[in-house]
Amino acid sequence: MPMTAPPSPSPQVKPDPIRSLLDGTYGEAETGKAVRIATRSLVVADTLAGTEAELVAELGFGRRLAVVSDPMTRAVLGARVEADLGGVFDVQSIVLSDVPYPDEDTVDAIRKAAGRADAYIAVGSGTINDLTKYSSALDGKPYAVFATAPSMNGYTSLTASISQHGHKLTLPAQAPAGAFFDLAVLAAAPKRMIRAGLGDSVCRATAQTDWLMSHLLLGTAYRQLPFDLLADEEPLLLDLASDLVAGSTEAMRVLVRTLILSGLGTAIFGSSAPASQAEHLVSHYIDMLAPATRPHAFHGEQVGVTTLSMARLQETVLAEPPVLKADTITERDVIAHFGTELGSSCWPEFAAKRLDEAKADELNHRIATQWTDISAKLAQSFLSPARIEAVLLAAGAPTTPQAIQLDRGFYEAAMLHGREIRNRFTVLDVMGASGRLPKVLPTI
Repeated sequence: MPMTAPPSPSPQVKPDPIRSLLDGTYGEAETGKAVRIATRSLVVADTLAGTEAELVAELGFGRRLAVVSDPMTRAVLGARVEADLGGVFDVQSIVLSDVPYPDEDTVDAIRKAAGRADAYIAVGSGTINDLTKYSSALDGKPYAVFATAPSMNGYTSLTASISQHGHKLTLPAQAPAGAFFDLAVLAAAPKRMIRAGLGDSVCRATAQTDWLMSHLLLGTAYRQLPFDLLADEEPLLLDLASDLVAGSTEAMRVLVRTLILSGLGTAIFGSSAPASQAEHLVSHYIDMLAPATRPHAFHGEQVGVTTLSMARLQETVLAEPPVLKADTITERDVIAHFGTELGSSCWPEFAAKRLDEAKADELNHRIATQWTDISAKLAQSFLSPARIEAVLLAAGAPTTPQAIQLDRGFYEAAMLHGREIRNRFTVLDVMGASGRLPKVLPTI
């Protein structure tokens, strides 16, 4: 009697990290411990039309809701959200100016308009989400967000980018109780905003390489988990870059999941460090000091360009071990460049990481004796500038300072001085302290 082979086992389906995080069953590879997040509901669907009130009701908010939007996001989605919520909740509609600015004055205006609301609902993307998140955190009230564009990874983060006295800061805020993503709405977003989301995603490589380098050289706290979360999504996204702007729902789903997971990685770690290093320092410098006459650029557009620049710097460092010198930049220098108010805010940040001779000698010894091991580890997280540029170009995203309306001289100043605005040790500090940064700028 002929023998029959046993049926092949079904391929094991890998658990969805978003679902596992919501369930509290995601196990961290390094510790084996389950990881929990504060966000209770994350919904990504082809459409959410007619379910908005149900989604919010499941969060257990009170009856009074302050819905924050601007004229554009209200037209795209806010009016629909308010109409559906209005059948169940008392809705206070807060519509900001055409181009709301994320600063303390706008936050104060939102909080005043919200009055006795039990919770906040953001309908928008980067600025609206940050303003609502920060306002709700100051008031000690929960919030949820309905996304209108896949333009950045901050939907699920714990921080908000808010300007104080002209200094753009990443401030502690809170996680959304719920974050909701209607793929039909997001796929119809302006292509520039879709490209911005791609730009804010490709910086994973430079951010991880910078953060890991700081950890290996200085012992800075580092966690692999934020990047493990992205391990399956990022390769798909890079391969689907051209489909994003062609209206592909599946490509949009991958981008949205990447942005969600990136934001959750920062929330789990407790700071923006996993997703914001040198490329964001240069972008923040641009936000703070670019000429007022410069046309508007989206955050992710800038980050895509600065990511490409940082990848080129990292490639230079990996090719030739640096030799560091003590920093010669003084408080007077920082104030002279940034002005009294902004410079006085920047100096304590830079002073905290400023290399003196003893520290430079210590790092040089570590580099001289351990560089083979250090560079091998950095190479594992590194993504070549050629690959990053190809991905951005495939989506039609900007890749040069000129493409984001920046004069070359201003951009080089941002590269030289961006490291002075925050206490994060990055490739800018390595190149700056080695004296190599001014020499390579014309080629970056």
